[in-house]
Amino acid sequence: MSHYYDAFEMSPVPAPGPDAVAPEPFHGIYGMPAFVTIPTTDLAASVHFWTRGLGFFELFAIPGRLVHLRRWAFQDVLLVSAPAVPEQAPALSVSFACVLNQIDPLVEACRTVLPGSVDDPRDTPWNTRDVAVTTPENARIVFTAAKPFDPAGQEARNLAAIGITPPGVDRRDNGQHA
Repeated sequence: MSHYYDAFEMSPVPAPGPDAVAPEPFHGIYGMPAFVTIPTTDLAASVHFWTRGLGFFELFAIPGRLVHLRRWAFQDVLLVSAPAVPEQAPALSVSFACVLNQIDPLVEACRTVLPGSVDDPRDTPWNTRDVAVTTPENARIVFTAAKPFDPAGQEARNLAAIGITPPGVDRRDNGQHA
């Protein structure tokens, strides 16, 4: 019996491809399996950056204390009022999935809202395009988009070298990665 199942059945993240469409922002209420809490000394400025630059929306707020932001389902951020924030971004980051056609507009929006807040996008050896953003709270946020998979490409060879085979290939060889 295979332990493999198609995780896209339960994920809001669309399958990678040139025509991948981002899901609509999710306004429903659910028990959050994970979320990020970020302290801020200026809730209004933080909400402005996260909504205008990063594409989140305000789900609800406790004025002066907390703002719950969301993008897709399971992409939840709590901005909480704090007396201070770190002087610089920590090495730790949090990543949010997106689709390829969201990367360039996100970079442009962040550069408009807060110049110097975003790096140039970079392609990774594991077949994603990532962009790192430093928020007004000095949080390091990475948006990551899967690139279309080329079975003959370098990324496929990188994955094969660590024992991960592409979709449609016999998964018995994936062992612990299945």
